This record gives sequence, structure tokens and C-alpha cells, in this order.
Amino acid sequence: MLDGAVSETRMDRLSQFLLEMRRSALAPGQFRGLVHVLIGRRVEAADGTLISSGQTWRTVAGLLKKHRFDKLLALELVGDTATLPPRQRERYWYAAICHGDVNSAVARAQGDQLAITAKALGYTIGPAPYA
Repeated sequence: MLDGAVSETRMDRLSQFLLEMRRSALAPGQFRGLVHVLIGRRVEAADGTLISSGQTWRTVAGLLKKHRFDKLLALELVGDTATLPPRQRERYWYAAICHGDVNSAVARAQGDQLAITAKALGYTIGPAPYA
């Protein structure tokens, strides 16, 4: 029961982090980096509280659906969104992540830039797990 409560609290913090990124307009132009950060990097609040130590693609797809991220952001991951499932949002985001090359040098560079920008908002984003 305790593990579930901790996990739920962490997901709430992760949701808050995502909403902050969206409100601060950090996602457009750096969306591949945002997805890279969500999947493979450690994210902490200013007080050192763990927000995320990396999420699965399916979890990230669910969060993007839950928080109604603009589907046009998927254009940053895939060149043509016509190949993505249009009516099932979670599958749409999952497919976009699958084809988005989220571990590329570009994604890592965008993640590094996002880390610098997020620092001003009180978040610490760790380094990429490997280069």
C-alpha cells in the first residue's frame, strides 16, 4: 500500500513537472528533448525530491494523452503524422515516441538545453544516461 502511495505521489509530481513545461512553452522546439528527459533522465525538484528516474514509453504516452499535449508536437518526432493512429491518443503518442529517435544526439542536446532552462523553474534534470 505504501509503495502505491509513493508511486502515486511521484506521478503527481511528474504531472506537475509536465504541466509546468507546457505552460512555460518549453516543449515546442524541444519536444524530442522533453521526451528524452522523461524516458531516460533523473528529474528532481529544487529541494531534491525525486520526481522521476525515467519512465517507460507507454507511461510517457499516457501522460501526454492525459495532459492533452498538442498532437502537432508529434511533428517534431515524426515527419508525417498521417501514419500515426489518429483516434487513439495513447497509441498515437506511443507510435510517435517509437519513431521519434528519442535517444539521438539531437534529443540529448535538446534534453541538455531543457535542463538549463528548467533549472530556472526550480527543477534539476540529470545528465543523459550514456552518450
